Amino acid sequence: MKVHEYQAKALLSQYGIPIPRGRVASSTGEAREIAAEIGSKAVVKAQVYAGGRGKAGGIKIVNSPEEAEKAASQLIGTKLVTRQTGAEGVLVSKVLVEEASDVAQELYLSILIDGTSRLPLMMASKAGGMEIEEVAQSTPERIFRCEIDPAIGFQPFQGRKLAYGMNLDGGQVGEATRLMTNLYKLFVKKDCSLAEINPLGVTAEGKLLALDAKLNFDDNALYRQKDIQELQDKEQEEPLEVQARDWGINNYVKTDGDIGCMVNGAGLAMAVNDLIQYCGGRAANFLDIGTLNNPERVVNSFKMFVADPRIKAVLVNIFGGMARVDVIARGIVEAYQQLDIRLPVVVRLAGTNLEEGQRILAESRISFIQAKDFYDGAHKVVQAAEGARQ
Repeated sequence: MKVHEYQAKALLSQYGIPIPRGRVASSTGEAREIAAEIGSKAVVKAQVYAGGRGKAGGIKIVNSPEEAEKAASQLIGTKLVTRQTGAEGVLVSKVLVEEASDVAQELYLSILIDGTSRLPLMMASKAGGMEIEEVAQSTPERIFRCEIDPAIGFQPFQGRKLAYGMNLDGGQVGEATRLMTNLYKLFVKKDCSLAEINPLGVTAEGKLLALDAKLNFDDNALYRQKDIQELQDKEQEEPLEVQARDWGINNYVKTDGDIGCMVNGAGLAMAVNDLIQYCGGRAANFLDIGTLNNPERVVNSFKMFVADPRIKAVLVNIFGGMARVDVIARGIVEAYQQLDIRLPVVVRLAGTNLEEGQRILAESRISFIQAKDFYDGAHKVVQAAEGARQ
């Protein structure tokens, strides 16, 4: 789950991390009032779940309340198109109006979960303000990394090492170490999957200031983070992905194809998407129903397919281990009983209780295309989608 920049900064402030003065505005009048309160040069920033706002015109520097009002009018109610949004863009409903800081240096600081070590990883660089992927590709030696042992937490010596790597001087090292310690506390307490400050500004007076912030949260831990759940802005998210979560399908991502996919297991789901493309088609989604033996989740997956007008055909590819094939089969039958499914559906089943699953489908007399193996299923669903397009 993502939150807006202004929400992320409010959380940073709660954990003792300094942020610029400012507030969020949902109208041009509010933007003018906030700029007047600041009383100096300000920045008006579109609040959207996407990066690249500056290059897309979503961040404007203003010198007066009148300019702040004008800048807000150019953003609120419009769609901002960045390299992360696609051509359709995302709606700007709010802007953050905050004091423009006199910055002498821009740094980078983040914490994420490293997939290799399976530990929290803090990264720091003196190349702030840039996409960290660009820095990693062009000058990887400018990125300093530090793995954190959850049993003992973030240690001061680690903070000093990273601070020196960012070329901070002696007086700033202690401040930076405290900031990193507080960021790690926030990361752990709020079940973050990413905590990023980019840029972390060094002011002309030598103080550290979080000029921008991004916090992502582990969806699987939201049940114990009710205050974080309340921050979600569903208008900023893909409607189908929001609907999927409401129906208990947490592992759903919309993609740009027209073939619906229902698979159990993330690795198999990615392989299915790849094989469909290899066979000449494109998947409309990534959908991992998981290993729960629950027919309702199968029914809800078919609801997603029926609700998506792009979809021309569906592939159900299940390799039953902990997920039983007979339960999946019952879910398919229930979906046909409850929904008006007119899409061609290709079914490939293998694994636990396969014979019982095949019996349930055969006795149901529902119309579907049976596939004998993984490749056969991908090939047949691509053919079915081509036929449906004609």
